[in-house]
Amino acid sequence: MTGDTGTVEPDDASSIRVMLVDDQELFREGVRIIVDAQPGMHVVGTAGDGHQALRMAAELHPDVVLMDLRMPVLDGVEATRRLLAPDLVGSRATPLRVVVLTTFDLDDRAATAIRHGASGFLLKDTTPLQLADAIRTVHAGNAVLGPNDLIALLDSHGATRDELPHSYQRLTEKERDVLVAVARGLSNAEMAQEFFLAESTIKTHVGSVLRKLGLRDRVQAVVFAHRHGLT
Repeated sequence: MTGDTGTVEPDDASSIRVMLVDDQELFREGVRIIVDAQPGMHVVGTAGDGHQALRMAAELHPDVVLMDLRMPVLDGVEATRRLLAPDLVGSRATPLRVVVLTTFDLDDRAATAIRHGASGFLLKDTTPLQLADAIRTVHAGNAVLGPNDLIALLDSHGATRDELPHSYQRLTEKERDVLVAVARGLSNAEMAQEFFLAESTIKTHVGSVLRKLGLRDRVQAVVFAHRHGLT
């Protein structure tokens, strides 16, 4: 196996555990150095293809996976789908976030990976600071792709309008308003101002929306709202 699991664990238990999946060893090592140099995060291991990524994720329990899209054996799109499958999501103690890496801006594979649950994508020529910021952003449950950009991505690659599921009927009127606001890209603070509610109340509404619809994060809320014609 070409993947490397020999990373030393830091003492800080709150450190973000990052796993890197890419078929180019030189790129993996470069990103490892960048991530390990950042405060509050470290690389727990690297893998050279999607199959290795699935095995290693089960062993290493990363918080964030940086996933290349174009790899031999099993590509990043399918690996993302399997990593974020609903049955696995429910079995994890903490959420797993996936950020896909690509050399092409807004390509088909990135769009498909996001529909499978990825929290956004980064171009491979991103700066070290942008990479670190993206890892922290997705670890907090947010997207590394703005809602408008995300909707443009889904539109440009053939997203269809699906019938609203029965679970949507469980949302209160306020929760439906909050869902649309999330899809518009509003923060909790901005929604609190718009709806004249406390920010803590908005946070509760967002959590309720995600729970009732079976969504893992705000990224999936944007995808849900767009796919069902709510935006």
